[in-house]
Amino acid sequence: MPKVHRSNFNWLQPLALLAPSGVWLLLLLVLPTLIIFELSLVPNIRPGDLVNPSGFNNYIRIFDPLYLQVIRRSLFLAIATTIICLIFALPVAYWIAQIAPKRWRNLLLLGFVLPLWTSSLLRSYAWITILRPTGLLNSLLNNFGLPTLDLLNQDSAVLIGMSYGLLPYMVLILYASLEKLDKRLLEAAADLGANPVQAFWQVTVPQTLPGIAAGSMLVFITGLGDFVDPELLGGASSMTAARLIYNQFLGSTQNWGFGSALSMTIILLVSVAIALLIKFGDAAPKQ
Repeated sequence: MPKVHRSNFNWLQPLALLAPSGVWLLLLLVLPTLIIFELSLVPNIRPGDLVNPSGFNNYIRIFDPLYLQVIRRSLFLAIATTIICLIFALPVAYWIAQIAPKRWRNLLLLGFVLPLWTSSLLRSYAWITILRPTGLLNSLLNNFGLPTLDLLNQDSAVLIGMSYGLLPYMVLILYASLEKLDKRLLEAAADLGANPVQAFWQVTVPQTLPGIAAGSMLVFITGLGDFVDPELLGGASSMTAARLIYNQFLGSTQNWGFGSALSMTIILLVSVAIALLIKFGDAAPKQ
């Protein structure tokens, strides 16, 4: 009997620990997602209409070339932002984790975190001030006799704003991974005749691959759902999935069914990205 009671207690203990967060996720994530899925099955539903699911017409509508172009642009911006952040963050994180003096590392990391203390809206308006035709960037180019750049209200401006906003996340994740780098393997590679480039690709990258995968997925998922930067920096020519969903719910079109179908499509893409992260993010490096 004591063993039976102990077994029940061992089963109830983790359940009691998970119950508060489980109820929170159920109320604020699972149930709203189910409601969105139900609305996505109702064509042309507006606020106040009767919810009567009748098919997948809203999902079929997504395959219209116009909306597929919007989704492709969203994927392009998210992937391009991920690549840019990875290219810029990897050498910075490596320098902070392996080369910079230990007494300065926390201060250097704080310098990268400081932009996150300000609102993303303020950061986007700051980039508007820099990139507009009469902004700081073109003023500097004029002073040096160089031609001005037309970046604002273009995809390039959106990439700049998104990369700037998401770069600190990539640096922090890569730093946590590079800090654990086994330098003995680098020394062994050098003793065996490997040059720095070979040691980087064959020793450093395999050891930090979980961090690279985690940082890339975080930036990709956040960039895919970004609304502020495309709205303020992209203009009408940079319509993304997040902006399209906003227009369906709060814009002039007021088509909650189609907006819900788009939302479920984005949720599916994010779920696939998370599944890939779970599958490959914790993979052990090759020996």
